[in-house]
Order: sequence, then structure tokens, then C-alpha cells
Amino acid sequence: MPEGDKVFAIISKYDDVLADVVKRPGYNPGDTLKLILPFLRAFNVTDRKMQEFSAQTLTLIPGTKVTLQHIKSLTDAFIVSTSYEHYIKALCDYAKFSFENTYCTRLNLDKYIVSAEEKTKLKSIAKEIATMPMITIPPETRLSEDLSNRDQETVKRLDHIFWKLISAMKISRIFSEVTPVGGEQKAAAIRDIIKKLQLPLSSVMYVGDSITDLQAFQLVRCGGGLTVSFNGNSYAVRNAEVAVQAENNLVTAVLADVFSNYGKAKAIELVETWNPRDLKNSVATQAILKRLLTICTNGLPNVQTVTSKNVEALSKESSEFRKKVRGEAVGKLG
Repeated sequence: MPEGDKVFAIISKYDDVLADVVKRPGYNPGDTLKLILPFLRAFNVTDRKMQEFSAQTLTLIPGTKVTLQHIKSLTDAFIVSTSYEHYIKALCDYAKFSFENTYCTRLNLDKYIVSAEEKTKLKSIAKEIATMPMITIPPETRLSEDLSNRDQETVKRLDHIFWKLISAMKISRIFSEVTPVGGEQKAAAIRDIIKKLQLPLSSVMYVGDSITDLQAFQLVRCGGGLTVSFNGNSYAVRNAEVAVQAENNLVTAVLADVFSNYGKAKAIELVETWNPRDLKNSVATQAILKRLLTICTNGLPNVQTVTSKNVEALSKESSEFRKKVRGEAVGKLG
């Protein structure tokens, strides 16, 4: 898809506006994955192509496979992701993780047929979106009127594109038939998990990184569980109790190890005494702790509890770190 990265980035920022500023009824964070689908189909993307692409481009932060396996050895582990099922299947195949223990965006793309006329229109619209200026959402934004005049015009044009032009096409049924697992759907996944396991919310440790995790963070936090932002953007940091900035996922393994074996209080205590000496003397399983300390020859990753005093600084630091680890294009997405 020509300049597909630009198209996705614009739509992703539009998603942030609809979910966090406009609060469009029935709209959930992460619905970008729904809005982009007519364009993918117009450019002849198929389920097979998505599966092949996912397997070929799968990129994980170091330590992810070990972390997933360690958490599985401790307790029940689940992946709750907005990603399409094609990508999650590729991840599960690589990490030897059960796809049955995942919640993700289910999609049968092949069943949607796009006429030649609609393909032409959609390709033209995609070309237009790629030329749009990136929308900027200042931290103090509460209403769409708080956006710059230029960004308000961009949002108005995107409103017309999605809710007038594309909604009038036959392919628009994809909007009502595909439900991305973001926002409230992630919270619903957690409710489903604890119902199946017959466990309280206080037994849940939830790790997230974006606007799609807000409702899940709020649910778990209110229920007494532990919420962790891992290389999260400002949305994640502001709603989590612990913020992690790390180039290796073993930090998650250590936090989950202590949470699972000793509870939330001990996990928070570990974070508040986050230094090599205290870590070595902590209750964390020594094998996984040793693996973390071995790779941290230049100092430990930044791990802090989020407070009213440090939340602004942490949000900024984590957002910048996120871009460094995930790349500028991906890191700046909501």
C-alpha cells in the first residue's frame, strides 16, 4: 500500500481524537484496526498475505519469549492484544504460547469483496490521507475545539471520509462486523479471564503500553491488582501504578515473579527499592533475577512507581524511550 505507514499514522492519531477527545459514542481506542481495513482490501490484501507478513516481520523486544515462559510456569498467563489474529498466531508459534489463551482482533478478511469502483475510490482516499498533516493533541486538550484550526479541519475531513464516503460503500459492513480488542474490549477480556479462573481482580497483574489499555488499567487498579506501563506512552503511564522503561522484557518476568508468589505489596516494595543490592537480596526467584542482572551491565532499567509528583516527567521520559526502542514511526502512535 503506497505510503501505508503515513495513512496508518494519520488514522491512528484520528483514533486518539475520537476515543480521548471527542469520545464518539460506540467508538473504542484501537478502532484504527477497523478503519484501515477497507484500504487493505482495496489493495488486495488477503488473510494469507497477512499471515505470511506477520510471520516474516515478527519483531519482539529481547527477553519476551523467556518472560512468557517464566510467567506460564508461575501462573495462568494471557495475551490481550488489539492486534489482528494473524499476528498473534505468529507470536504464539514463535513463543510456544497457547493461542487459546489470547484475546485479539478476529478477522476473516477474504470474505469481504470490493468492487472495482470502490477500489478506485478507496485508493484515491488513501492517497489523500497520506498527504494530510499529522494531528497534534496537546496534553491539556479536552475538546476538539482545543485542537489547532488546521487539525480541526483535518479531523472534519476524516469525519466526512469515514462516516459519509466510506460508510456509503458496501465494504463499510466491515466496520460493524469486526471488533478490535481495545479499550472496553480489553477490560471485558479480563472479566472473562477471572470468571473462568474464579479469581478476584486483586490476583491480576496487567501490563500495557497504550491508549487501548486504559479501561483495563482502570478495572484492574480499582480491583486491587497491579498495573504496569511497559515502555508506554503518556496514556499508559498516567493510568498505571508502575512505569517501566526497558530494552529487555525480563523486567516484566521479575515483577510478575514477585507479584505471583508474594502479592502486590511485595511487588511495589521491589520497585521502590529498585537497585542492584536490594534486588539481589529480594524475594524474586534467583534464576530469573540473575538473568536480568547479567544483561544489565550498564545499569538497571528505569522502574518507578507512578505518583502525582513524577507522572508528568515519567510520561515524557517513557514516551521518548518508547520511540527509541520501537522506532520513531511506531513509538509515537497512541
